[in-house]
Amino acid sequence: MKKYIVLLLPVMLAMPACRSKEKGPEKKFVSVLSLIKNQVAQVDTSLYSIVKIVSTDSLHNDTTYIPREEFRAAAKDFLAIPDLSDKKVAKRYKEETMYDKTINRVVITYTPEDPAKEEIQKQELLVTPDAATGDKVNDIIINRVISNRDSFMQKNMLWRMDKSFQVVTTLQKPGKPEKTTTMKVTWNEDNDQ
Repeated sequence: MKKYIVLLLPVMLAMPACRSKEKGPEKKFVSVLSLIKNQVAQVDTSLYSIVKIVSTDSLHNDTTYIPREEFRAAAKDFLAIPDLSDKKVAKRYKEETMYDKTINRVVITYTPEDPAKEEIQKQELLVTPDAATGDKVNDIIINRVISNRDSFMQKNMLWRMDKSFQVVTTLQKPGKPEKTTTMKVTWNEDNDQ
């Protein structure tokens, strides 16, 4: 019996040391994805006229009205971002917050801990602080970079809450000229409430 106690004693002493690893504070980020999903759901049930403007290399503009049923497909780039409220995703990102006096906005920026491992290089919220009515998110800026040996693609995305969104895609393939496509979708841009 003493042999078992002697053998178990070092194991039992080591177990609490294994369990007490420092985890650091739990990250609680704003879910940018949830904000965008709410906007998409709102437009899906609205009566707004939805206009899509596509411009390729600033040479040709194609303007069309799209039905509400196609709005979700047009917003697919925004709906494919990682959800920062998920703990597994949040641990891969860091948050930085600052107040910009010149634009009277709080800027909340999420960037990856290891940029080489993430497509989303930045998720940024521009928030108007208001103690009386509550803070209001005005704009969401997202930068995505997809790079492999066949091509380099960068998407700079802007979502203006309750108004419009824009995706500027720059594509570079070996031996070919760079191609830039801008897609802007508006549904309530004239409303400046």
